[in-house]
Amino acid sequence: MEIMKVKGNTYCIDTGMSYIPFYKINDEEVIMMDTGWAKGEREGIVGLLEGNGFRVAGIINSHVHIDHAGNNAYFKDKYNSVIVMSAYEAYFCSSLTNLKVYFRNRSLSEVEEHLGHLVCETDIMVTEDQNKIYVCGVKFRILHTPGHSPAHMCIITPDDVAYLGDALISSDVMSGAKMPYAYILKTDLESKEKLYDLSCSRYIVAHKGIYDNITKLIYDNIVFYKKRAKRIYDIIEGAMTKEEIFRAVTREFSITINNSLKYAVIERMFISYLEYLQDTGMVETVLDDGFMKYVKRETDIA
Repeated sequence: MEIMKVKGNTYCIDTGMSYIPFYKINDEEVIMMDTGWAKGEREGIVGLLEGNGFRVAGIINSHVHIDHAGNNAYFKDKYNSVIVMSAYEAYFCSSLTNLKVYFRNRSLSEVEEHLGHLVCETDIMVTEDQNKIYVCGVKFRILHTPGHSPAHMCIITPDDVAYLGDALISSDVMSGAKMPYAYILKTDLESKEKLYDLSCSRYIVAHKGIYDNITKLIYDNIVFYKKRAKRIYDIIEGAMTKEEIFRAVTREFSITINNSLKYAVIERMFISYLEYLQDTGMVETVLDDGFMKYVKRETDIA
């Protein structure tokens, strides 16, 4: 891991898997934008920060996924860090039961075992009509970009550096991605379109890049996700159950599923594409002998 300067007081930790930005308040205190994985990244992140004499005064989360909020509770316990996140996603983090609502395809015991470390107290909740916040006396701008998660948001530092979280993925990630995740793909694509109007001096993409201009990246992301949806549309033949389509998709995409945890993760990715095809009128559901099945509607994909 290493620390890279982006601009002014805005820096970035390269974990290998992702970029985690932070803003230097002074020589001793920083505000992190996301906190990375608990498993596999915590030791390196903590060692890097402490090796530079930094303590985490505040945390602003782009969204609540384990690779972005995995160390929230740890830093809050260690430094009494002020935690900031969208009000909606703060609700999910408030208890195991609420996390279960979000991760609906996992049992409560699975949520506790694999995701329980996400439960934490949020100090500042950002409502959907807010476009700025003050954290430890520092002003950050907010752009709401729901879709990848229910209330994903981009964070703009005082240096005019935009942290885009997972609103976009880099070209390198796209080249290796079989079925990138979105919670609601239709909404996610609408949020990507909003990024065309964002004008900042630099941009940080969590997975994984730093850019001076993101116009082409936005276009490439939109095309990429839509093409993935079109591939799934092409797989549907006649009337198929969700499970039949899922099985056909994993074969088509050469995705190996060898345990129940991976099944849950891949299914969660797949569902957003199937729902997108419904939301855009490409497929519809029919009831066939007591089973809900999906059939194509012969229109152009949205």
